[in-house]
Amino acid sequence: MALGAGHQQVVRLFVSQGMKLIGLGLIIGLLASMILTRMMSSLLFGVSTTDSTTFGFVAVGLLVVGLLACFIPARRATKVDPLVALRYE
Repeated sequence: MALGAGHQQVVRLFVSQGMKLIGLGLIIGLLASMILTRMMSSLLFGVSTTDSTTFGFVAVGLLVVGLLACFIPARRATKVDPLVALRYE
């Protein structure tokens, strides 16, 4: 913001970088869970090893939590005066 970026640009930068990491982690986690549930199939009662509803709810839940975890600090960072932040550094 001290170099001319607007509030929306800063928030978009924070959220986009965070969501890239969250998306990568989600893909790796879904692949690992598909493999591990086949090994644990004897422990799962009433749920198939590739239950798409369960995987979908977990993925959406993690995306929402990750989005909030990126958006809230980004929004708070845009409220800081750039001159005060630069003087503090």
